[in-house]
Amino acid sequence: MDSRGGTPGGIVEGRAPEDLAVVVDDAGTISVWSAGARQLLGYEAEEVVGHPAAGLLAAQLPESARRHVAEGRRWVTEVALWHRSGGRVVVRLKGTPLADGEGARPWLVTTAPEHMAGPVDPDAEALWDLTLAQLPVPVAVYDTEARLVAANEVMSRVMGRSVAEMRGLTLWEIEPNPPFDEYDRLQRQVLRTGEPLFHENYGQAPGEVRGHAWSMFLSPLKDGSGAVRGLSAAVFDTTEQYWARRRLAVLNDASIRIGSTLDVTRTAEELAEVAVTGFADFVTVDLLESVALGEEPEPVPPDRPVTVRRTAQRSVLDGCPESVVPSGERTFYPVGTPPMQALIAGRGTRPAPLDPGMLEWIESSPARAETVAKYKIHSVLMVPVRARGVTLGLVHFLRHRTTEPFSEDDLLLAEEIVARAAVSVDNARRYTHERRTALTLQRSLLPERPPDLAAMEVAYRYLPAGSGANVGGDWFDVIPLSGARVALVVGDVVGHGIHASATMGRLRTAVRTLADVDLAPDELLTQLDDLVVRLDREEGPDTRDRGVEAPTPSEVGATCLYAVYDPVSRRCTMARAGHPPPAVVTPAGEVRFLDLPTGPPLGLGGLPFESVEVELEEDSLLALYTDGLVEAADRDIEVGLNLLRGALADRAGPLEATCDKVLRAVLPARPADDIVLMLARTSALDAAKVRTWHLQRDPAAVARARKSASEQVTAWGLGEASFATELIVSELVTNAVRYGEDPVVLRLIRDHALICEVSDGSSTAPHLRRARVFDEGGRGLLLVAQMAERWGSRQTATGKTIWAELGLADE
Repeated sequence: MDSRGGTPGGIVEGRAPEDLAVVVDDAGTISVWSAGARQLLGYEAEEVVGHPAAGLLAAQLPESARRHVAEGRRWVTEVALWHRSGGRVVVRLKGTPLADGEGARPWLVTTAPEHMAGPVDPDAEALWDLTLAQLPVPVAVYDTEARLVAANEVMSRVMGRSVAEMRGLTLWEIEPNPPFDEYDRLQRQVLRTGEPLFHENYGQAPGEVRGHAWSMFLSPLKDGSGAVRGLSAAVFDTTEQYWARRRLAVLNDASIRIGSTLDVTRTAEELAEVAVTGFADFVTVDLLESVALGEEPEPVPPDRPVTVRRTAQRSVLDGCPESVVPSGERTFYPVGTPPMQALIAGRGTRPAPLDPGMLEWIESSPARAETVAKYKIHSVLMVPVRARGVTLGLVHFLRHRTTEPFSEDDLLLAEEIVARAAVSVDNARRYTHERRTALTLQRSLLPERPPDLAAMEVAYRYLPAGSGANVGGDWFDVIPLSGARVALVVGDVVGHGIHASATMGRLRTAVRTLADVDLAPDELLTQLDDLVVRLDREEGPDTRDRGVEAPTPSEVGATCLYAVYDPVSRRCTMARAGHPPPAVVTPAGEVRFLDLPTGPPLGLGGLPFESVEVELEEDSLLALYTDGLVEAADRDIEVGLNLLRGALADRAGPLEATCDKVLRAVLPARPADDIVLMLARTSALDAAKVRTWHLQRDPAAVARARKSASEQVTAWGLGEASFATELIVSELVTNAVRYGEDPVVLRLIRDHALICEVSDGSSTAPHLRRARVFDEGGRGLLLVAQMAERWGSRQTATGKTIWAELGLADE
């Protein structure tokens, strides 16, 4: 008999046909089915006769009707029934007990007449005349003991009992269930005080199958002397006003709760949470795949299925058992289905309960059809998520526990909530896209792994700011220099986002370029300061006129710390521009922050920087970091520095593990800025791997230098590099003797490569040139460049050094 097939049904109200007649035997089985019954519910007699009548009930009979059935008394009440097509039909019916010859008690169910009330006595007639008996609202009159004297037909229908059944009883005796105990108390208060009362409540009356909002006016009835003779109760159905207030409350809640973060998923969850609180019973938020990933939304194609991601869902039931698509998973909308049509139209829809397209969409998925039938989902809203003229996804609002179907006002509310949420979703999507772009740019400009260095072991950590802040401009670098030296740099660009990342990339490139010419730390920061000043000027009004978001003049700035470590001398030269001081941990575990001259931040221009040289013991630990590690809004920087000092004191274990330990100990609970931490454990080159010769500025010194270098290379077991070494030493020493000044020094260093260095007192830099056919000179540096893997020159405090590196196959 049940042929609903899991389709959603709306509530259809109306009057039953006059010829409706159904006979139900004592066992609850239908034995007679009239034409009026077929007209009302759509079932043919052969489909229902012989089947239990309970299968037609869409909701239990009210308690009063069930009690009358059990007692064999006549009953009149509203009944919710299933239509054959799946809809719900609410009608007012009368049940009359019949008696047969065998003592059984079948029931005759017919259409209830318009008026069913018993006779009243003259006194009751007089009291009834004091009320407006003809009001189309529930009205009742009670005596001085709060016992019912009379009631109109509407009140009788709401209570599910005839006046004769209720007369002489208090409300608590009529319906001994909450909230009737409260109503009884209020009535007695009116009788005692003689003052009227107003009371509001939402609930389901005994004679109805749906909840209503009731506004109850309790008024004392007084005679000519002012004595209280009883009271009247006039009850108004304010369900529409109740739902209007609920809608306003939901809208206000949405304006407060939706968009609290710049996270797409969280914003979708907030939308679902707000909608389930007092509006819908189950809500799903499906965003286009590109939007869920933070990318630009793609146009909805009308001729092929659309892939969406279930970004959020909420239910009044624990665990969202109605869901057929888990959160975070992808699904798709086929062409021509109601969800697809809503996306294309860009407007909210309220599909009719028996809409063929809706039924087809539901039945196309067995899981969906089963869920609709199991949880009796009867009303649906589909509202596209649109912002700035672009469709981002679709929100489904469903009801199954709330008996009222969605109305047009509900659709307007849903569209308003989704419209507000759509702006927040789009803002979160744009933020996610920009942050991912900035982070990708930043990571592409930072070193991927520590280089393999003889001078030191290096480990570092870079942590971008959390989701509550944009990616900043922190950067770091490890730059191998000539002579086995290493440059360490840590910097922080003012600002956040793509612009800060791009500026960081330009500064990092500039530092590498300046490091290649071996500028001293203070000179390098001076050159970098000039660059930042030029960038500041470039990002002026012209840039903003092109519609590019950029800082105003004097807002492009950065801090930086630059250090150069020489493993031969174990000396480290450092300078800083507004950056936190580095920390040094001795092999014994003593931690101290180096007292370097602070220097102004980069971008102020015209102010000097000062280098400081310190000697580091072998196996010392040097810690460089950005201010995000030690600074936080809820603590002083000294607290962060002390935490860092304590974390560095325990330097046991691998360097990578030390990095993690420091972050755990020092990291703020909610970092608001990017964080860079770089740890470098120093090494010293063995004296046996370094040889130095002081030479006279005499042409004969060239041969001696060549011979000494060849012997040393052979002693190191690098005989295969002897020829190239002799050639390089010969050319470099010749240039120093011929064009340089005293003192002339030759140094060989055996590292990962064989390094040849020739220093002299002249600051004139060498130039590589191509000699003509008949020139006697000019080919020396060209030969050096062809023999060496790389070569170059650097300025020193006493002149210059020209160096060349030879690769070693076995190193």
